[in-house]
Amino acid sequence: MQLFAAASILEVGVEKSFRTIKSAVLAAKDGDIIFINKGVYAEGEILIKKSIALRGIGYPVIDGRNKSQVIRVEANAVALEGLDVRNAGYSSSYDWAAIKVVNSRDVIIRNNLLSNNSAGVYFQNTSYSEITGNEVRGNATDEMESGNAIHCWKSNNLRIQNNTLTKHRDGLYFEFVSASLIQNNTSFRNLRYGIHFMFSNDDTYIRNTFRLNGSGVAVMFSKNLVMRSNLFEENWGSAAYGILLKEIQGGSVENNTFLRNTVGIYMEGTSKIIVSKNTFQSNGWGMRVQSSCEGNTITQNNYFGNTFDVGTNGTMQLNRFNANYWDKYEGYDLNKDGIGDVQYYPVSLYSMIVEKMPSTALLLRSFLVSIMDKAERLIPSMTPVELKDDRPLMRPLAL
Repeated sequence: MQLFAAASILEVGVEKSFRTIKSAVLAAKDGDIIFINKGVYAEGEILIKKSIALRGIGYPVIDGRNKSQVIRVEANAVALEGLDVRNAGYSSSYDWAAIKVVNSRDVIIRNNLLSNNSAGVYFQNTSYSEITGNEVRGNATDEMESGNAIHCWKSNNLRIQNNTLTKHRDGLYFEFVSASLIQNNTSFRNLRYGIHFMFSNDDTYIRNTFRLNGSGVAVMFSKNLVMRSNLFEENWGSAAYGILLKEIQGGSVENNTFLRNTVGIYMEGTSKIIVSKNTFQSNGWGMRVQSSCEGNTITQNNYFGNTFDVGTNGTMQLNRFNANYWDKYEGYDLNKDGIGDVQYYPVSLYSMIVEKMPSTALLLRSFLVSIMDKAERLIPSMTPVELKDDRPLMRPLAL
């Protein structure tokens, strides 16, 4: 997409044709490019209703002074690049943001610095647009009076790539967003979720890093999602997950790494998802698969050093575990085909007890717990007998 190919150039700066951004925007025509020279511009809300580009030279500061929204776009084919947008105010009534885009398409938000804003970039009813290469650092101290680093609502065909997102309520928030790509972003130290995904179908997110967020990542009430090659790391807390999958139908979770989370994947009410070629390492629970899940396939994953590999809340299971590597597997392989000759039951009796009485986690390393689990493996009574891996691997997969 080549915007602004035949354009007039307008310059903003101390000794330029225009002293203010607003005056340049007022004079610009569709297709024009406005170059903004280094300096500080505090002009209240800048409204863009033309197909123009704003490009910063030396990252000029556009300052909202905590009193208003900073830039509002209500036009197609707008580009904002190389700007330092800061100090957008907070409004629960109007959803103020550093950059807000409404009822538009073909908008590019690229290589900007967004700092100390209640919310970073806000897309509302926007399509075929991109948010790329931005550094978004917020000032959030509580969830009620803060916004999200990138917030997208009722939009489609978005490309959100190579952004750094931190210290907001959520790093990324998607609601009613379809056919979009989230790629190569780093979302860390946000108050709530690294990404919060609701009622959004046919989306893909790959090679993102979600680290040290308050509750990890939540993906809910959506269909046909692809989640591939992401890192979920150090998301700890009583209600924290690497990723929560709630009421999800269809899609795949492939080639991800879940490292040192309270729970790697928490699945509730999900169906027809393929969980494959992931690494679950040093988590409290590798996975918690609730009995409300059905028709999911968990195959060719590695489980290393998790306190519990799999947990569940019931004895009935309608999901299939097959050909995973479990470092706790104590079986044998007499025919040397690389597949264990006896089934593996990844749910321990102790994990079932902890599910019902969390306070019993204090007994984790006790001798009594070890004896209980070994007895349960010989004569199952409380653990789900259908939650088993019929073909456990003897060696970890090279993922």
